[in-house]
Amino acid sequence: MTKKHHTAEKLIGSSYEAMDERTKKVARHITDRTHISRNTSLEQDTNTTFGQRAADAVAKFGGSWSFIILFGITLVCWVILNSFILVNYNKTFDPYPYILLNLFLSMLASIQAPIILMSQNRQAEKDRLNAEHDYEVNLKAELEIMLLHEKVDLLREGQWSELIAIQKEQLKLLGNLIEKNNLLEAKNK
Repeated sequence: MTKKHHTAEKLIGSSYEAMDERTKKVARHITDRTHISRNTSLEQDTNTTFGQRAADAVAKFGGSWSFIILFGITLVCWVILNSFILVNYNKTFDPYPYILLNLFLSMLASIQAPIILMSQNRQAEKDRLNAEHDYEVNLKAELEIMLLHEKVDLLREGQWSELIAIQKEQLKLLGNLIEKNNLLEAKNK
């Protein structure tokens, strides 16, 4: 067993072989003294296809106030245009129950919904990868803190030993001084 495996097992509390890949990765970073944090958004954005970027753009626009306002304006214009043509020419291109408008709205919804779902699935995958990365960073930070506690404890124990040795020396010197003082008093009497 290497020193690295021993250190990792001591910190994590299980054998190196029993650890999952993320924990082994963290253990390697701890023992190699390398950083583990990285910008995951850069990694995720470089591997996207045109379709994924388009789905994200459609979802971003479809879930905005701009879309809602534009959509509302379009509906109002449709109704006003039909009413204007009805009043002036006594005909319309889409009579009152607005069947053509309903068809367009249904088509828009049937196309927009799967695109938004694709974008949400991608976002869920990004969130999962970010959560895994956060776990690794948090685990490494926790283990580093444990190592720091060990070092502080060792320093404290060393300082206590030194302090006790100094105190013993001081007591010995104090005892010598008292003994000399007693001898001087005995001579002076």
